[in-house]
Amino acid sequence: MGEDLEKLKQRLPLLDYLQQRNWSGRPAGQGVEFVGLCPLHPETRPSFYVNARKNLFYCHGCGQGGDLIRFVELSRHLSFPQSLAYLQQQSVSSHAAGALERAADFYQQQLPHHPEALRYLKRRGVHELALIEELRIGYAPGGNLRRRLTDQGYSLESLQRAGLVNLQGCDAFCRRVVLPCCQDAQIVNLYGRSIGAAFPHRFLPRPKGGLFAWESVRQFSTTILVEGLLDLAVLWQAGFRNATCAFGSHLTAFQFHQLSAEPHRLVYIVFDQDENQAGQLSAYQLARRLGAVGVPARVVHLPAGQDPNSYLVAGATAADFADCLKGAQQL
Repeated sequence: MGEDLEKLKQRLPLLDYLQQRNWSGRPAGQGVEFVGLCPLHPETRPSFYVNARKNLFYCHGCGQGGDLIRFVELSRHLSFPQSLAYLQQQSVSSHAAGALERAADFYQQQLPHHPEALRYLKRRGVHELALIEELRIGYAPGGNLRRRLTDQGYSLESLQRAGLVNLQGCDAFCRRVVLPCCQDAQIVNLYGRSIGAAFPHRFLPRPKGGLFAWESVRQFSTTILVEGLLDLAVLWQAGFRNATCAFGSHLTAFQFHQLSAEPHRLVYIVFDQDENQAGQLSAYQLARRLGAVGVPARVVHLPAGQDPNSYLVAGATAADFADCLKGAQQL
């Protein structure tokens, strides 16, 4: 365990972690120490010191100090195990992160050249070009990503480690609409939705990260939680910018923490109305879990067999969906 912790800290130096989150420090002393404003409490005079060689911080203002894990515990209000899980999600190497970014760019460039993908998006209710660009929706025709990225200097082994190419050397995605999953402004995974007969949902074999677009959604006092990215896309298009998704109906420990960190937030859970009631069962279980930690949650009911995407595609308006929210059941 101790060896794994040290390896994690080596992959994520404290100073790099802080600078990626817009912390600005100036050199102090011999160049291995930096000082800036403390990210943990309001202050006007810099008192937060980082020792880059020792990977430690200390604030003379609030008295807090420690290593990267301790900083994550304090800044994100996480337990030690939750902090470890969060940092493991963050430990995507810069090389892999670069490959994911290049892949997302390439898929975006492909989308306008494949009418079948545009028709699929239109059929699923996603038609606003500005939204397609904002969500960085692309298309993977299959068979050409490996060649593109190896031409840019990525080895086959590195692409396989990133999950973009399988063990047989083929592109992981083929005939799929692709959406990037980001956390802290970095792509951590790609979601591929089949437009053909293949299994509909596919992620790369790597962590999916936290709740989708949480950096922008967390500012709202109410949150709409849905299962899928296409559910989210049509809701954003209809003006419900406080919608996020968990890539399914079962939240990770980190996603649950994100949702429950602020007890004043009201959460509307809008899961699929499956025939077997699996979505609704998960919704009620989650609502009870949130209620147990003091977060009010309401379960939203849509017509039988519908999810937010199919409901709006079938002709429901934003006002209709708003009425569903108003009629949501509070446990």
